[in-house]
Amino acid sequence: MNQFDDSKKKLAEAAESTKEAVKDAAQTARDSAKEFAQETRASAREAAQTTREAAHQAMDKAQEGLRAVEKELSPAIDDLSARAQEFCNKGIHLCAEGTDRARRHFQQAAETTTRYVVEQPGKSILMAAAAGAAIAAAFLLGRRR
Repeated sequence: MNQFDDSKKKLAEAAESTKEAVKDAAQTARDSAKEFAQETRASAREAAQTTREAAHQAMDKAQEGLRAVEKELSPAIDDLSARAQEFCNKGIHLCAEGTDRARRHFQQAAETTTRYVVEQPGKSILMAAAAGAAIAAAFLLGRRR
């Protein structure tokens, strides 16, 4: 039985040795996994920070670009505004001139008509009667249709 006991003892030692090796392997795997997770987390944090910085830089560049465009366009906008104001002023001036010219023409026509009526009262009455008759005839013809 000696050989059997020896084999049993060797088998027990091999089992214990295997058990220790599995424990060591499991601990090594846990340590490796933990280290990998920590490194991955650190890499993810670095990537997130780098992405934030890149986004901030992009926003800063975009703001600088907008300020540059605004600065470049500001004189053009001011010029267009001044031109628009100038055109408005010219339009107002032209309307005022047209109104004044029309008032002078109407006044001149009224004076000419008054002078003609004073100088030719008979003809004026006949012309007024003819104009009234023509308007009445046009009105009556328009009603019949």
